[in-house]
Amino acid sequence: MHTDSRLQRPRMTLTEMPTGAAGRIHALNGAVEVCQRLREMGFCESAVVQKISGQSTLLCQVCGMRVALGEGVAQHITVEVIRGAA
Repeated sequence: MHTDSRLQRPRMTLTEMPTGAAGRIHALNGAVEVCQRLREMGFCESAVVQKISGQSTLLCQVCGMRVALGEGVAQHITVEVIRGAA
């Protein structure tokens, strides 16, 4: 987990974010094709994503849609936590 000294918000991969928490997407990492597909699904930088459930398969809400992602793909998404688990 990393912390941005300007905002003091923890950064982590989507897989590390606690269930129920929400985060703003900071970066997409990995192969160009994977990042492009994630953006097409709404996982764009600055979008807010909520992790609803899951460990090996994550159920997330982004852009008003629920999307299931495999753990391998979710590890390419770095988020800044903006709201902890409810």
